[in-house]
Amino acid sequence: MNYRIFTFGIIQENDYNSYVKEVGTFIILTLFMKIIITALAFLISHHLTAQNLHLTLMAGVSNYQGDLQSKRFTFNQAQPAFGIGAMYELSDKLYIRAAASFAKVSGDDKKSPLNKDRNLSFSSPITEAQLGLEYDILNLYERSFTPYLFAGVAAFRYNPSAIDSAGNKVYLRPLSTEGQGFYLNRKLNSNKQIAIPFGGGIKLALSEDIRLKFEIGMRYLFTDYLDDVSTTYPDEALLLANKGPQAVALSFRAYENKPVLTYPTGGKRGNPSVKDLYYFTGLTISFRLSPGQGNGGGNKKKSQYGCPVMVY
Repeated sequence: MNYRIFTFGIIQENDYNSYVKEVGTFIILTLFMKIIITALAFLISHHLTAQNLHLTLMAGVSNYQGDLQSKRFTFNQAQPAFGIGAMYELSDKLYIRAAASFAKVSGDDKKSPLNKDRNLSFSSPITEAQLGLEYDILNLYERSFTPYLFAGVAAFRYNPSAIDSAGNKVYLRPLSTEGQGFYLNRKLNSNKQIAIPFGGGIKLALSEDIRLKFEIGMRYLFTDYLDDVSTTYPDEALLLANKGPQAVALSFRAYENKPVLTYPTGGKRGNPSVKDLYYFTGLTISFRLSPGQGNGGGNKKKSQYGCPVMVY
C-alpha cells in the first residue's frame, strides 16, 4: 500500500489523491463564487448610473429528484427556499442574472411508495450562487406579461445528513456509506459542485419598475451523491474497518424494520445511471434601482412609441 508523508502525519495514497482533488475543486468553486459575488457587487454599485438594474427577491420551495425521490417534479417532501440577486437589462428582452439562493432538500423512503423496506433518508442544506442569461419571449415594455426562459451556471454546496436510530443527526459524507474513497475505486466527491440551472416561468409587469415572476428552475448536477445514495452496498468488513460501526449502521438501514436481515454486500442500494437534480419553484419580485425620477420621470424606460408603457 502506498503512502504520502505530510507535516501532520502519513496518509494512504488514495486518500492523498482524494485530498488533492478536493482542494482543487474547492479552489475552482471558490473562484467561481467570487466572480458571481463580484458581478453582483459591480451591478449594485453602478445602480446610480444604470437604470437597467433590478434587485430581485425570491421565496418558494425546493425539492430534488434522485434515489429517495423518484418523481421528476413534485411538492412531496418540499422544503423552503429563499434568494436574493440582481438582473441587468442588456436589451428590452435579454438580461444578465446573478443570484445567491439558500434552500434545503430531503428524501425519505418512508414517504415514498417505492423502496420503503430500504429505509434510507437524508436532508441537506443547499447554498448556491448562479450566473446566467434570461430571455423574455414578449417585450414587457409593450405587454403586461410574458413567458421567459433562463439558463446559466452555478456553484453550490451541500452536506447530507440523516437521523440515526437513536434520534441523533449524523453527517453522512464522512462515513462513506457506499465505500467512497476506499472501495472499488469509488471516489469521494467534493461537497462543493457545479450545476447547470435552467428553466422558465411567467413574468408580470406590476408597474414600470416592479415585476413579479413565477419560476420553475431545475439544476442539472454532475454528482449522484446529493442524497448519499448512488450504487451498491460496499463490503461490510471493509466499511467497518475504514469507517466504523456507525457507517455500517447508516449504510444499511433495512434491518431497523426487519432485524433478521443481514448486510447485503454488493446488493443494489441506488441507481448510478441517473444523476441527482434539485429545483426551485417560487415567486420572485424585482425592483428597478433607477436614479431619481426628476423632470416628470424622464429617466424611465419608454416603449417603442416613445411613451411610458401602460400596464394592462
